[in-house]
Amino acid sequence: MSSLALYRRYRPETFAEVIGQEHVTAPLQQALRNNRVNHAYLFSGPRGCGKTTSARILARCLNCEQGPTPTPCGECRSCLDLARNGPGSIDVIEIDAASHGGVDDARELREKAFFGPASSRWKIYIIDEAHMVTSAGFNALLKVVEEPPEHLKFIFATTEPEKVIGTIRSRTHHYPFRLVPPGTLRDYLAQVCETEAIPVDPAVLPLVVRAGAGSVRDSMSVMDQLLAGAGEEGVTYAMATGLLGYTDGALLDRVVDAFAASDGAAAFEVVDRVVEGGHDPRRFVADLLERLRDLVILSAVPDAAEKGLLDVPADVLERMTAQASSLGPARLARAADLVNTGLGEMRGATSPRLQLELICARVLLPAAYGDESALLSRLERLEAGASAAFAAPAPAAPAAPPVPVSYT
Repeated sequence: MSSLALYRRYRPETFAEVIGQEHVTAPLQQALRNNRVNHAYLFSGPRGCGKTTSARILARCLNCEQGPTPTPCGECRSCLDLARNGPGSIDVIEIDAASHGGVDDARELREKAFFGPASSRWKIYIIDEAHMVTSAGFNALLKVVEEPPEHLKFIFATTEPEKVIGTIRSRTHHYPFRLVPPGTLRDYLAQVCETEAIPVDPAVLPLVVRAGAGSVRDSMSVMDQLLAGAGEEGVTYAMATGLLGYTDGALLDRVVDAFAASDGAAAFEVVDRVVEGGHDPRRFVADLLERLRDLVILSAVPDAAEKGLLDVPADVLERMTAQASSLGPARLARAADLVNTGLGEMRGATSPRLQLELICARVLLPAAYGDESALLSRLERLEAGASAAFAAPAPAAPAAPPVPVSYT
């Protein structure tokens, strides 16, 4: 098995392989078909969403022997040099502006830029972390970016486009990249795991997607770590929750059921298990807030999973449906508000356990509060109790004693 990082082994080589950025890749491919390629581009967006990868693909499309083309042939010298594991091309220069963003670096680039390409159609500069270029450096580049020679192309990639000076931005075609949607990212990770031939519990994928926060590279790094530590049974849910620090779903189920039943003993027992198990109380509260958010949505939209509003396995969805039904929308909304407020109060708290216990006490004791949400919560609980009482079958009446018969 190759020791190369997972995100490098599966780095896209064509625009068709880039996921979640169709609003960028489709116009770029059409521009290549129409042979209307600009001399400078600005790719912006969050980290790990495909900016530098797309810049490399664009360079590959431009310098392909059949190009400019939206689908590089993958067989010519330029395509092989710029392939996933290729040696690189002398005519495609990548510069990390974090360490080469000064005015002297910009002047050196400007002097070298006027020399033609060695063997390709264009000389292409990919300037990564472009926001790190100083104002003097950008001003030194301004003239060559504004009126470059025919053989020169610029691609700027940055996470902070507002820091690129306006005179440079106005001379580029700006393409904003976005975070990848959870469903798209989950399907992609499942495909990668299938290719790697390592079994992965389906409940693990939503955890990885959540840890990656929409970044393909971050999600692939987390998945790589899990696959590297997988045993004969593959990547299990218990292994993933332990390694990523997430709360086991069983603990969340127990505390939510305790809230539904107003069972203080069960709720505080869960708190004790969280602390004694070495879990971070703040992470537990954050995970509990995430669960309550899902329950609020499920209470308002019963078919939320079918509409893509929730991303949970079928067995978890069944439990959550029962929890949403037992708690009700008013109690769920109040609990979510209290947990959210408590999470904010836990930042910098000297005793996280005490804060967690206070959160549970506030959720369990709506009678101690006089606000509208507490009143609605108490009313909803009374209605649920009354409904259960009416639904229960009436006890059978005792049989009448036999009437004595006199034979006199």
